[in-house]
Amino acid sequence: MTGFAFSTRQWSQITKFCSLFCLCLFLVISCAPRSQTNTPTTSSNNTPTGDGRITVGTTLKPRTLDPADAYEPASLGLVFNMSDRLYTYEPGSTEIQPQLATALPKVSQDGLTYAIPLRQGVVFHDGTPFNAKAMEFSIRRFIENKGKPSFLLADTVDSVKATGENELTIKLKKPFAAFPSLLAFSGVCAVSPTAYEIGAGKFKPDTFVGTGPYKLAQYGTDSLRFDLFDKYWGEKPQNKGVNVQIQTSPVNLFNAFRTGAVDVAYLSLQPDQIRSLEDSAKKGDWQAITAQGSVVTFMALNRNQKPLDKLEVRQAIATILDRELLNQRALFGQAEPLYSLIPKTLNVSQPVFKDKYGDANYDKGKQLLTAAGFSKENPAKVQIWYPSSSATRNLAAQTLKAIADQNMDGILQFEVSTVEGPTFYKDISKGLYPAALVDWYPDFLDADNYVQPFLACQKGSVAKGCEEGASQAQGSFYYSEAVNKLIDQQRQEQNPANRQKIFTQIQTQLSTDVPYIPLWQSKDYVFAQKGVNNVQLDPTQNLVYKSIVKGQQ
Repeated sequence: MTGFAFSTRQWSQITKFCSLFCLCLFLVISCAPRSQTNTPTTSSNNTPTGDGRITVGTTLKPRTLDPADAYEPASLGLVFNMSDRLYTYEPGSTEIQPQLATALPKVSQDGLTYAIPLRQGVVFHDGTPFNAKAMEFSIRRFIENKGKPSFLLADTVDSVKATGENELTIKLKKPFAAFPSLLAFSGVCAVSPTAYEIGAGKFKPDTFVGTGPYKLAQYGTDSLRFDLFDKYWGEKPQNKGVNVQIQTSPVNLFNAFRTGAVDVAYLSLQPDQIRSLEDSAKKGDWQAITAQGSVVTFMALNRNQKPLDKLEVRQAIATILDRELLNQRALFGQAEPLYSLIPKTLNVSQPVFKDKYGDANYDKGKQLLTAAGFSKENPAKVQIWYPSSSATRNLAAQTLKAIADQNMDGILQFEVSTVEGPTFYKDISKGLYPAALVDWYPDFLDADNYVQPFLACQKGSVAKGCEEGASQAQGSFYYSEAVNKLIDQQRQEQNPANRQKIFTQIQTQLSTDVPYIPLWQSKDYVFAQKGVNNVQLDPTQNLVYKSIVKGQQ
């Protein structure tokens, strides 16, 4: 410590010098003229203010703003709020409503031709008029630029043509009753023919020119600014614009909301953070808004892997599941138990697994396994796989293992295994996993999108299972000629009541054959500061910016 020793005299001199220096510095700063210019930081425009603008916080960083290539929630949620589609959903309803269309499509007798009347008096953000030619251009671009979501229409649409100034006609390759729901997909929106071009890979990821209530004013690495579009044809937003803050982690989003740096926090917070914010909301610190989600989580059972090749084993697993316990331990109660692949959001959903198996019926599970030839000495061993990036599915897998260990007397044993996400999604279709925990984010809101991608199979047999088709891609390798026919029937059936009956048949067969076991349906959470009102989600998980307002009820 000798190197830092000073004499009393030396220390007194240093103290006097520091005092004189600080005094001079203070005088210089005080007398200097104030600059009238201000250089903003990236987030300077994104703090809550009293100017009527709303600041939204999120961790979702968009890859692109080009609707023909936007396929992730981070991009689609932003495109949704700047655009209009032919059809849309109102918050709280899964029934499509006309938006740029003026009525539901007129469908030909053979189910192949859709005639759609269009709204007049609409202009794009760049002043280009909207008409049937512009909508034809937008849909052709969505298909022909071959972006990530292009398959949604490319697999279905044969041709699209403006058959009048304000009439669009779309012809399908084959009947598809759910087609209007595809036209409500966020990326199938009108874009300006003046600002964009058609051609494979010709995307504009950093800009957006549509017809929606907001136009893009700023797009930075960690922020976006939406300003009002003063020529918007529809109901004007209740706020003066929206600033979007992109936080680098759930922790940062959590803290930004708690400190009041953002007005609204949505996607993505961790379950423990949601629980903490919910508890504070109950005390009146802020608001918690919840909505029934459309994401489902299920267990895929590979019928080509022993012992899951035996129906009794698959049924036994369905019998012993305790969904309430899974919900509490893996999701802190922030989901809803699910008893069909079709979520309760859609009115055709039937709780077939609850009716047939219930929950936590361990005695019945033992009976089924015993009938299949298993015992304590010869247990049924099943590996459960999940992607390592999913903390929720990790907890779910460990809970499932504990359920079997504690209640099945050793006759059923679960082994938990994990692998990196990209490997998980690549190998599941190869049949490497006996059982897998899978999340499903729908492409469009129709029961078909919860049935066809899991149960359909173009090539297969009862003996070999699915050799080529959707069920192979999801890891169950399920094959049923009867279910294939039912899927085709519901796709051709235009009558909603008849379609509902077909979906009931499909769900009943699903509960009998058990290629999948539904586990839970998501619940969406948004948090808003006090005095921030009309915060709503649409059924496709989009936060609706235009309804949010400060200081009004």
